[in-house]
Amino acid sequence: MYKTSDFKFELPNELIASRPLEQRDASRMLVVRGRAQEDKHIRDFLDCLRPGDVVVFNNSRVIPVRFVADGKYEITLHTATSDNCWWGLCQNFKKLKPGRLLYLEDGTIVGVMAQNKKSGIKLKFIAKNTIEVLNRVGKLPLPPYMNRQEEIEDRERYQTVYAAPLGSMAAPTAGLHFTKELMQEIEERGAKIVKITLHVGAGTWMPVRTENLAEHKMHSEWGQINEAQAKIINEAKRVIAVGTTSLRLLESAAIYNTNPQEYKRVSPFSRSTRIFITPGYKFKVVDVLLTNFHLPRSTLFMLVSAFSGLTEMKLAYAHAIAEKYRFFSYGDCCLLYKKDPKKSARRKRSRWQKLPDAIRKRLEKRFGKRRRKKKKAEKN
Repeated sequence: MYKTSDFKFELPNELIASRPLEQRDASRMLVVRGRAQEDKHIRDFLDCLRPGDVVVFNNSRVIPVRFVADGKYEITLHTATSDNCWWGLCQNFKKLKPGRLLYLEDGTIVGVMAQNKKSGIKLKFIAKNTIEVLNRVGKLPLPPYMNRQEEIEDRERYQTVYAAPLGSMAAPTAGLHFTKELMQEIEERGAKIVKITLHVGAGTWMPVRTENLAEHKMHSEWGQINEAQAKIINEAKRVIAVGTTSLRLLESAAIYNTNPQEYKRVSPFSRSTRIFITPGYKFKVVDVLLTNFHLPRSTLFMLVSAFSGLTEMKLAYAHAIAEKYRFFSYGDCCLLYKKDPKKSARRKRSRWQKLPDAIRKRLEKRFGKRRRKKKKAEKN
């Protein structure tokens, strides 16, 4: 059983990318196959494609949900309960009692409806269109580790070039590396592109506070894969997920696939998911994953460790740190190949067989005693 502390690693602060590179497709890409690593460039992603591949992107657009009320309360919305009602986080939310009216810089009035220790405050916008209000007064909710407010360039660069439906509290950052030209070249290589939707919640930044992973409560996010998209994914020779959000939605759709005879990998999906992927999970859809570098002890580092192996990912991250890769949302990326458990088992068997007979017999004797003691204790 893995613990949260198993996913810890040290990261120098200077490797945290707080701003984007001048060009989207200027990022470096670390290719990880087992314990082998190759230093590449995001444009080399094209050389990894094969005819029949399906590359899956998350096309959710980030909402500017961070704003200031009454000139001093910074609020970040995270969950909509209706068109005009949202839950939001605020450092001094206890001062904002239900019934209080707040004023935004454009004159919009917002009423405080309720308080909750976990969710913060529930707000009602007294306006015809809340999204229009947020577009006027709101800022993009940049991750806390950037340690800065939104700047002009973030309005473009913290969105993917293919972003469409509004709904995310954070960008699906693996997609930030792609230009329109690069996406066109993907299709020219004989691969297909599918754009599914998972609205990324603010919980994506939340740390895992429990040492026992079974006690962690995963945040909920809404996603959708339509019938036509499911058909293309099910006909793929390989499925390449761009980003952990794409992977989580694909694997969720596989879990809820009630008709595997008709739908080989995924069935159409339109609902919320709380999928929490840790080592031991058996992947049903995704073969290759393109993703950024993630925070230590985070659910996302746990996910990539499940996909490619914890030891393999720690080695890869150690290499990335040594080679000064840029980390997190505006950072570089890595292309991960799914770990083959059969190959791992064969490797273990071959190592065992290479041991000298005398050492192998000594180990068999020692571990045989342990197994007998354990069985005896279980009987008692």
